[in-house]
Amino acid sequence: MRTTTHSVLSLLVNQHAATRTVTDRLEILHALIAGPGVDPVFRGDVLQIPADHPAYGWRCKVEDCQRSKEGNWDLCHSHQDQWAAHRAGGSTYTSFLEIAEPLQARSWSDPRPCLVCPDLPAVGHMGFCTVHAKRWTNWERYERKKGRQPQLEDWLPRQRSLPGMGKCRVLACSELADPHPLRLCFRHGTLYNRQGRPGDARVPDRRHGAQHAGPHGHGPITYGNEAAFNQWCRTAPVIVRMTGTLSLLGLRPLVKAELQWILSHHSQTVLEGAYWPLRFIQSIAQYCRDHDASSLTDLDLDGLADHHQKIVKAMLGELRLVYFSRQDTKQSGFFETAHYGVIFPNCSSHFDLTGISQTWLRDILWDFYDNLMRNKPPRSQTTFKAIRRACTELSAYLNAQAPAGGNDPRRLTEQHMLDFVADQRHRARNGLQPLGLHTDPGGRGRTQPRVTPDAVGRIFTGVRRLLRFGMDEGLTTTVGLDRRFVTAVPNGGTSRGGRRQPFSDEVARALATDDNLKLLDKHDVEDRGLRDIWEALVFTGRRANEIIKLRHECLGRINGLPVLWHDQTKVGNLDEGIRIPERLVERLQVRQAKTVERFVERFGRKPTPEERTQIALFPRRSTNRAALRSVSYGFFQTGFSTWVTELDIQGVPHQARHTLATKLLKAGANLSHVKRYLGQVSEAMAEHYAHIANTDPRLNEALNTLWVAGPGAAEPGLLLSSGEPMTREQAEALAVDLTRRSTPAEGGFCTFQPVVDGNACPWNMDCHNCDKFVLSGADLVYWHRKREQWRMIAEGAPDPKTADYLHDLFEPTALAISGLEKALAAVGLLDEALELDLRRPQDYFGRVWATAFRAQELARHQDEGEPA
Repeated sequence: MRTTTHSVLSLLVNQHAATRTVTDRLEILHALIAGPGVDPVFRGDVLQIPADHPAYGWRCKVEDCQRSKEGNWDLCHSHQDQWAAHRAGGSTYTSFLEIAEPLQARSWSDPRPCLVCPDLPAVGHMGFCTVHAKRWTNWERYERKKGRQPQLEDWLPRQRSLPGMGKCRVLACSELADPHPLRLCFRHGTLYNRQGRPGDARVPDRRHGAQHAGPHGHGPITYGNEAAFNQWCRTAPVIVRMTGTLSLLGLRPLVKAELQWILSHHSQTVLEGAYWPLRFIQSIAQYCRDHDASSLTDLDLDGLADHHQKIVKAMLGELRLVYFSRQDTKQSGFFETAHYGVIFPNCSSHFDLTGISQTWLRDILWDFYDNLMRNKPPRSQTTFKAIRRACTELSAYLNAQAPAGGNDPRRLTEQHMLDFVADQRHRARNGLQPLGLHTDPGGRGRTQPRVTPDAVGRIFTGVRRLLRFGMDEGLTTTVGLDRRFVTAVPNGGTSRGGRRQPFSDEVARALATDDNLKLLDKHDVEDRGLRDIWEALVFTGRRANEIIKLRHECLGRINGLPVLWHDQTKVGNLDEGIRIPERLVERLQVRQAKTVERFVERFGRKPTPEERTQIALFPRRSTNRAALRSVSYGFFQTGFSTWVTELDIQGVPHQARHTLATKLLKAGANLSHVKRYLGQVSEAMAEHYAHIANTDPRLNEALNTLWVAGPGAAEPGLLLSSGEPMTREQAEALAVDLTRRSTPAEGGFCTFQPVVDGNACPWNMDCHNCDKFVLSGADLVYWHRKREQWRMIAEGAPDPKTADYLHDLFEPTALAISGLEKALAAVGLLDEALELDLRRPQDYFGRVWATAFRAQELARHQDEGEPA
């Protein structure tokens, strides 16, 4: 059976009724509502929301229009129809707003007082109460029958003001009652008749000379069933006027306070929060009234419409932060990142831990989360969910196989952990389902995935990381857990998984033809930029989110060349610029114009220069009131997947990045160039994207044409050849015979004559930056190890700037190593050099040892007829 979010919160509230956050809920909310941070408009039983309120504004966007907007539109119903006709004719929203005529409010949606009786509500277009409206109609008919033109100025002074009847008798209604003994407002009187007059309350008309007549011309009230009439008055719904009035009358004190505080709190998220129409909030309040709910936590959400359920679930999420302190969440079995001021992208603040049945294990996990959020919160929810999944799997196994269901950690031994490891490997080997349920409460009960070796590795890594944390912090000792139980967890290892292959030539052509791209346009029903995102990925090779999250002002020109400005948040590079072709510039400029048009449609004005730097180039439709949030990756992935399926091909957007990396290598770039262009953290990662396998002879030919100067050359990294690989004769001409005059140095040899003769080095032994320093084949393995060592140091750098500095520092040496490999290959010594591990004295006169290459000479080398 599916467990819903509201039932989880209700269970937690009832289970921990002794805590401060439960017994004093109403007091806490009253204190919050009375605080200076709450707008006074949200206090009281009847909330009157201003028409231009930033979060709940309800008036039509057409200037001076007095009507309320329709649903989620920004226009009233009439103007929405007019705009639809103008848009079909090719008109823009800006031009429509300039020519649209404002409309007056309908009389039935404007609760004005009667022109004669200030204590009675007006009905109809004349502005009279029901009694005077009828009198005016009769007098007007009489005057016309006499052949006279009725004049309001003549009739009004002769009318007598009637006393008010007070508030409508319907409990939830905040409007004034009509001049009728039933004391119902005009619309509830109409509703009463439409619903068959429950209780059959009637007031006979006064006959001539009748006694006991009411003050407004009616006799005494008679009931068929007075209790049924009173019950109808208590339960009749509010009839929404859509003019900013929100009635909380008839609600229990706690649920009323909850709605007041939540509405105030939600209004403070005006930039990115979802839009909650007031009529939806009124329907939720009516639902609480109908079910006599004492709190939102008591509601059964299955009886609400889907859009109402989403709002209530969001409300419950905010209430958790009030009802439960940070420490209360540990006792209740969940974790809230918002208590630390952190909300992960595309994720709620709530992480349910009730799937872990052992209290001691759940407490260690909570402490692990707490320590993580206090010191260095992760960038995304991945770490949180991975550790929770690992704990859920261990918990399910212990519950089924360990003594007392694993609830007594003192009875757990090393063998229990070894059995758990064996069980997980067995499931991965046979493709079985996992033991634990890994979906959040409120999920749709999707089919459990099969266990894979990679998933088991992540489970082992998660369990090991968690229990090692508990052991380091003394938590496992406190609960009496055997240390051998912790140390028996194997390391799951690190795995990048299978890397994506570049698109084949046939697939690449299919994904780039204009006819197929038009099919992609058809999947973008709301024109959110699906095709623009894909073409930008193809042209730039960026990560998908680097394109999806572009800002409006992402285009520029430097020295006349078009540049795309974007953020590489994954590697910490913000506001990076890369060159792009004019075709992409033109397409993104069209998208910029559409984004501005949407902004005008939302706000009725063009964005300011500052706002242009902040709004999204591809704005999402919902929960995006300030146009700051981009469409989600899921939106793009869904559209792309449907498209490629229709084309009868297989592929994912990220393959475009691999394809571009491979094309760059083929065009003459090296791994350092690929790393810099794609925004990689190391050449190893660039090699992961640039597929340089020997199965592509054309790619190998392209790689063989790349020759660069070494670190000791005048221009390290200078391209030395322009299309043809170095010949054997050219390589032998550059070779230096070390058997004559040289002395060993770190990673190479020194050929400077005074040093060879035993004198001191005049450059303070700065060998790696000296043009007298040479590299031989015997040094190749040494430098390979040195390169890997520098990469590991750079990968472990505390911040991206330090990593970039270390990569830049070693880059000249890395280029020289690459050049040495090519030179050795040209003279047929590469395989032999790779087999050497350590220098031995007897190898000194060997050919691999004795043949070296001067970095300065390599820098001066050039193909015949080509400049260096």
